[in-house]
Amino acid sequence: MSGRGKKGGKGAEDLGRALIRQQNRAAAAAKERGEALASSSRRRAPPLESVIDVSEIDAVLQRAAEEDRLHSALAAAASASSSDLVIDLDATGETAEERRRLRKEQEALYANSLGVPRRPPWTNRMTAEELDTSERQAFLEWRRNLARLEENDKLVLTPFEKNIDIWRQLWRVIERSDLLVMVVDARDPLFYRCPDLEVYAKELDEHKRTMLLVNKADLLPLNIREIWADYFKEHDILHVFWSAKAATATLEGKMSSGKEDSASSDMDTKIYGREELLTRLQAEAKSIAAQRTSASKGEQEASSTDSVSSVAKHVVAGFVGYPNVGKSSTINALVGEKKTGVTHTPGKTKHFQTLIISEELMLCDCPGLVFPSFSSSRHEMVSCGVLPIDRMTKHREAIQVVADRVPRDVLEQIYKISLPKPKPYESQSRPPTAAELLRSYCASRGHVSHGGQPDETRAARQILKDYIDGKIPHYELPPGVVTDDEVATTEPTAPAAEGPTASAADESGRDDSDEQDDATGGPDMRQLLSELESFDLAAIEGSDATGKKQQHQASQTQHRKPQRKKDRSWRASNDGSDGTPVVRDFQKATVNTPTVSVSGNV
Repeated sequence: MSGRGKKGGKGAEDLGRALIRQQNRAAAAAKERGEALASSSRRRAPPLESVIDVSEIDAVLQRAAEEDRLHSALAAAASASSSDLVIDLDATGETAEERRRLRKEQEALYANSLGVPRRPPWTNRMTAEELDTSERQAFLEWRRNLARLEENDKLVLTPFEKNIDIWRQLWRVIERSDLLVMVVDARDPLFYRCPDLEVYAKELDEHKRTMLLVNKADLLPLNIREIWADYFKEHDILHVFWSAKAATATLEGKMSSGKEDSASSDMDTKIYGREELLTRLQAEAKSIAAQRTSASKGEQEASSTDSVSSVAKHVVAGFVGYPNVGKSSTINALVGEKKTGVTHTPGKTKHFQTLIISEELMLCDCPGLVFPSFSSSRHEMVSCGVLPIDRMTKHREAIQVVADRVPRDVLEQIYKISLPKPKPYESQSRPPTAAELLRSYCASRGHVSHGGQPDETRAARQILKDYIDGKIPHYELPPGVVTDDEVATTEPTAPAAEGPTASAADESGRDDSDEQDDATGGPDMRQLLSELESFDLAAIEGSDATGKKQQHQASQTQHRKPQRKKDRSWRASNDGSDGTPVVRDFQKATVNTPTVSVSGNV
């Protein structure tokens, strides 16, 4: 019985191995047939046939194949040439400058179509369901108009608020307010300004006015504030410079109240304090209320006295603007205590709230809204703090915005890092790339991910927070002012961009023909040759030092017995014909060595 069991077990084992070998042979044969079929299909062009109807899955596969071929062509072209290769996918023959000009023209053409949604007309007799249906219908029509703009290939629409409940908060605030205060960041006021919101306020009431509250004005020098003040006065924009952070510090006793007053005596460029801003808001709101009541005095003379007394006792200033511009911080500073939550993450305020300052003034805080626009990008919104930093998926693009705006020497001075210099064949005034800035920051701070690579995500978040908080100084100038010579000297990027090039031109003393040859010849060959010469000199100096050391060692080893030079002709060498190494095989003679036995007695 035991013999049968062993024989049966061995047979089963042989059978299993046979089945495995058969399966392996079948898999190998199938693989060979598949490779042969793939190679033959690559060599043989597909037959020409007419295709009228294409299924969805075939269309997806065709698009994927086209993208794969395009990616392969781009990679091959990039490896073949180091110059920038521009492929016109639309086959229009337009250059980048022409496309930029056409985009600007299209943006100016459709500027009126890009606005905030309007609340439809309503009455007190409408039910809640009817009002909700009417508002949703108007909001849907607004979304459809923006969708038509997105279909235009020459227009790029930035992200915007798509929740109707947030827009409803804005509608209520505009209707309640006598004075609409639009809070903007002083470093780039036009980026945060929405002109269509001012038009909408005028549509509701012709007497309503919009004030531009330029927050974080303490981050701007006095001459830059003067430039912006002249721009606002030229375009008839009511503005006030303000710093919620400085006002909060003054309330807490961390800063003297006269520090900002001594900076400027002009009311147009002065940074207002808490009491001054409250007085200005109340005066502007009362002026608007007085104009409204005087206009309606002729129609309702009997009830005008009651309306004037009620309005004079209570005026409302509504605060609106982008997320994370400092609306809640301004409200807390004006009230004198923390009434609204303040965080770095935009969108903290969810609902509008009214706060009574006195018997005559009431403030109304609106949640932050991202208005639709053409002028910015998603990465620019992330770098400015409009979109949450923690939710970004592409950190290098946002960091590139910072690297383009802030000079190289400023970044090196703030973070105590050394950024890589541009290559000799690159423009010496180019800004650092995002990869260079992030890797230098990670190397100085020791930020390393799990795989041993630099933790660029962590570094990007910290740099963006420093950029938003003002640790990295930067600011933008009004349009058209950059070309002025006097204003150009006040730019932070002017010394870094123009200083080294001007001094290099003075010290070089070359004529114009040499400069033209260098400009048209691509890389600076003189600089490359000088670097090579310096490298050779360094190598010679190093060789002299090593030669002396070798002579000293040779003098000490002269008493040793000279050794025979080994034959290494079998190694790879160059025969001098075409520069390729030749391998020579050298077979050593076999030597019969006798067997030596070692005994323990030796």
